[in-house]
Amino acid sequence: MTGRRLRVGQAITPEEFEELGEEELARLVPRQYRDYFPGKDACADGFFYLHDGTAWSFYKGGFLDD
Repeated sequence: MTGRRLRVGQAITPEEFEELGEEELARLVPRQYRDYFPGKDACADGFFYLHDGTAWSFYKGGFLDD
C-alpha cells in the first residue's frame, strides 16, 4: 500500500488506484460527489461520470476536463 497520506481531491497513480479499496477511493472524492461514485469496478481508466455529465478523475484529483 502507498506510504503517503492520501487526501480528498489528491491525484493518485494508476498503481495506487489498483491497490486501494472502494472505501479508500470513496474518501478521495469530494463529499458532494461521493453519492455518484459507482464503485471501483465501474471506474473505467480511473474516472466516473457525475449526474451532469462531467467526469471525476482519480488520476487528476479533479474533473477530467480541467
